Amino acid sequence: MKAINGRVSKTLIPGTILTCADNSGAKTLMIINKIGKAGAHGRLATVGVGDIVIASVKSGTPQYIKKKVRAVIIRQRATIRRVSGMRVRFEDNAAILITDANLPVATEVKGAMAREVVERFIKLAGIASRVI
Repeated sequence: MKAINGRVSKTLIPGTILTCADNSGAKTLMIINKIGKAGAHGRLATVGVGDIVIASVKSGTPQYIKKKVRAVIIRQRATIRRVSGMRVRFEDNAAILITDANLPVATEVKGAMAREVVERFIKLAGIASRVI
């Protein structure tokens, strides 16, 4: 997994509701925790674009409801500052489901995906409809 260029403000915490932006069958996700959490004891793990989380599926097909899944954040409402100085923000917080090998579960992504995610996870670029 490659590092992210630029500064991604990590504003999503456990309990945040995300839109599932792929065609896997899940509709909404709730963040449970971050994969690779490190920090002060008792402090909430914050995540941003390009981070892998463990999430609970809140709505969708019966196959996924109440199941714990791995997901990668592809959009966030908070501003992302890129190395070029450009700032990017999206209109919602969204994630897509991935397997243990960081491969996508679904076959397509609805909406845009941040370029930072594509740089870190090359396989996710194949299912992206737009990369911004």
